[in-house]
Amino acid sequence: MKHPENDNSVLAIESNSIEYVVPEARHGKPADLFTLWFCTNVAPLAVISGATSVLVFHLDLVSAILAIAAGQCFGAIFHALTSAQGPLVGVPQMIQSRAQFGRYGSLLVVGFTILIYLGFFVSNIILAGKTLHTAAPVVPVPVATILGAVLATLVGVIGCHFIHRFNKVGAWFMGGALLIGMALMAPKLDAQILQQGHFDLANWFAMFGLCAVWQISFAPYTSDYSRYLPASTGFAKTFAYTYFGTSLGTIFAFLFGVLAVSTGHSTDAMQAVRTQTGMFGYVLIFLFLVNIVGHNGMNLYGGVLSIITAAQTFRPHWAPGRSVRIVVSTILLVASTATALWASSNFISIFLTAIFAMRIVLAPWIAINLIDFYLVNHRHYRVSDIIGSNGGVYGSFNFKAIAIYVFGIAIQVPFMEESFFHGPWASIAGGADVSWMVGLVATALACRLFASKVEARAPRRSPAAAQASE
Repeated sequence: MKHPENDNSVLAIESNSIEYVVPEARHGKPADLFTLWFCTNVAPLAVISGATSVLVFHLDLVSAILAIAAGQCFGAIFHALTSAQGPLVGVPQMIQSRAQFGRYGSLLVVGFTILIYLGFFVSNIILAGKTLHTAAPVVPVPVATILGAVLATLVGVIGCHFIHRFNKVGAWFMGGALLIGMALMAPKLDAQILQQGHFDLANWFAMFGLCAVWQISFAPYTSDYSRYLPASTGFAKTFAYTYFGTSLGTIFAFLFGVLAVSTGHSTDAMQAVRTQTGMFGYVLIFLFLVNIVGHNGMNLYGGVLSIITAAQTFRPHWAPGRSVRIVVSTILLVASTATALWASSNFISIFLTAIFAMRIVLAPWIAINLIDFYLVNHRHYRVSDIIGSNGGVYGSFNFKAIAIYVFGIAIQVPFMEESFFHGPWASIAGGADVSWMVGLVATALACRLFASKVEARAPRRSPAAAQASE
């Protein structure tokens, strides 16, 4: 395995890609995960999504707050559990899927993940372009879009260490700015606003589900940012800092959106932010723009690692480094920017609908991932076999895991409630889409019952293996 160069400098381009991070290259503190996930979730898309609790689901203020808090806290459990795998295994999230599905079997999951990454990257390019044009109308939307794409690509190319530092500094700016914004809007709350909307179980659960899926959607790349931590960091600290960072940051941003549209009586969350915070609104828009660039750099970084993972599956002795990441990043920049410039004005809303529909593939994957890692293999994977040419003890295909995954997708179909499909049992919860919850629970149970730690797949310590710290 390749020993990455000492590229811990903030502006040094990360030399590693999907290789195992050797002990001497490990560094950092688990507290860095708090600022990373707090800052990256204080973003315009989170503000807009939070506003849907009032605008789309017509919940009253108290019901909206409870749905947001409950959904984010529930979903953050899965987010934090996958993040905690990083220091214990030392490789990116997607390459770990080889331990669950086999070397070639994992390509199914990696393929879905690449589509999600690239879709988010394109949609955020569009969002960055529109935000920059709003803040500076003299900049044409196409120019603003290209500029946002280039800046996000630079963030992704420099890599993990810069992304951590970017969010460590940004957490203070974004957190402080939202506190000031809330202080400016809170006095406008009155009895009439508190009486708007009403509690409805189906709509409450729909908002709960949106929040939970928001957190679960991060799971395919969480350990990408915790894998550099020393193995001695262990489980508890990694889990706790990730959990509280991602849940508090997202709740903060979602509630900011609720407050903005409630006090502004507007159907446009970002417009409400600008009008309800006065001149300070321009500061918020600028900070949101910077945050979009940083967050989108993470989308590119994860997408590039997933593409390299897929390619390395067929070239087991290939050790891709920084030059490969730069080339793949450049190709994605050109293709994604062209797509963003071509896409229609309603691309983001269409894409978000598709992304939430993609929870049908995320729910069974995360169930298999967590059950296999924590309960079947007891926090130990043989990394040399994950990267090895024939899959080692994990083989080329784990047909049992693949069958459970397909089962987890299929069992959701009757419960789906989407604009493009209405399942026969979709009304079981009064119209709320519970398909992802059914898939999550059913897959977890099937995996626990049928996934066996046979001798050929038993985790055994090896020099390359990451070891859990109890």
